[in-house]
Amino acid sequence: MPDERARRPVREIGSARARVSAMPNFLHTMVRITDPERSRAFYEALGFTFSRESPIVRNGELEATNYFFSIPGAENVLELTFNHDGRTYDMGTAYGHIAIGVEDLDGTLAELAKQGIEPERPPYTVSEGGSRLCFVRDPDGYRVELIERG
Repeated sequence: MPDERARRPVREIGSARARVSAMPNFLHTMVRITDPERSRAFYEALGFTFSRESPIVRNGELEATNYFFSIPGAENVLELTFNHDGRTYDMGTAYGHIAIGVEDLDGTLAELAKQGIEPERPPYTVSEGGSRLCFVRDPDGYRVELIERG
């Protein structure tokens, strides 16, 4: 029989018995990478700012390095993890994309093209009157959606 707690709402509005004391905060997204230099260049071209790197050492051996990136108004929202054991990764079928808002999609794409980053297809809208968007891929093949917000 399922646990009775699982059937209760996460938060009962107006109830002193609410189980959530505060709204959660989004911290970051983590993506495994195979070439830190290429990935850093790609995400910096998209407007991310490199914040810091954090080596992970286990049993005296460098196991991985995490690279953190920020965007204006949000610190360390992207974590790129490089494992030093040389393994590769299969992209999961559940992964969709990261979405980034840009002021001028055409201008952004022109700047990205100078760095060899091309969209999968020209910008388009999903619905009439909707925002223009397109997708680019990072060096490991992860999709990043660029949505015009200007």
